Amino acid sequence: MAHASEPRIAYDTSSFGDGFDAPSPTAFDAAATAPETTAELGSSNDTRATQFAHSDESAGPTQPLDMPSFTDGYSRKLLLTNGIASLEGASGGGIANWAILAGMQERGLGGGVHATAVLLPDFDWQSFGAGVSYANRIELSYARQRFDTGDVGAALRLGQGFTFDQDVFGAKLRLFGDLVYGNPMLPQVSLSVQHKRNRDGDIVRAVGALHDSGTDISLSATKLLLAQSILLGGAVRLTKANQTGLLGFGSASNPDYSLQFEGSLAYQLSRRAVVGAEVRTKPDNLGLGEDDWMDLFAAYAPSDFLTLTAAYADLGSIATFEDQRGAFLQAQLAF
Repeated sequence: MAHASEPRIAYDTSSFGDGFDAPSPTAFDAAATAPETTAELGSSNDTRATQFAHSDESAGPTQPLDMPSFTDGYSRKLLLTNGIASLEGASGGGIANWAILAGMQERGLGGGVHATAVLLPDFDWQSFGAGVSYANRIELSYARQRFDTGDVGAALRLGQGFTFDQDVFGAKLRLFGDLVYGNPMLPQVSLSVQHKRNRDGDIVRAVGALHDSGTDISLSATKLLLAQSILLGGAVRLTKANQTGLLGFGSASNPDYSLQFEGSLAYQLSRRAVVGAEVRTKPDNLGLGEDDWMDLFAAYAPSDFLTLTAAYADLGSIATFEDQRGAFLQAQLAF
């Protein structure tokens, strides 16, 4: 039984003809009573649908737009805002730490896996790993780094093709802010810790390293300015690592942590393509002339879950071998 306070709905049965081929005049009259509300709701829905559209960009605004599913507390990040995986496994850029977290989910569980290769004149560097995040708040990551000395291994008396190996265990916590939304002057800020274990302790101590394991601590800030399609990022890192830890940590003459800087600048060409540059300063604890790093990169997302990245990387001098410049290549699958 209907209560007196409930609204009554009047149906115009005159429109219920054969095949229901005509709308009710009453329906037109009802819609005309609130044109402003209807326009506002339509505009809002169009904006949200456009932002999350999965249709081809060239298809135009008249094509059907698919909204993401919000079932089970999940919502999708904008394309490319999960970044790529760094050489050390954490989400961000190829060589710099960003404040973003792994995966494509703003809520619930997200993550990804990656394979990275850096092809240099005298060395080859590979990194394989995975990261997982929850509620876009906390990230856990792991990477195995392999540094192949190739012909240089014999010159360094390590043996032809000697490979340095390292495990990197990471954790990142988003403290405040949002990469995309909110005050454009307030970036997303994250605190991260990376514990590194070199698997060739005897060798790295022989070249002068004080330890074969160490922990980096970073504070990073990143913001995507949507109106300008520009991403800005910066980080400070406390570290003792020699060549990110592949040559151990610290030395007898430099046993303490040093403060290093990492910076990023990127321009989003489209929803699926971005180009940019990164820099990273590094300590020279061993006195081997370890240089700062820089890269110029381009990333493309051929699908919502795959990101391909290519970069020109300048890693300077490594173990006294100078001009180590080459290609950084990565494939990342994310969910």
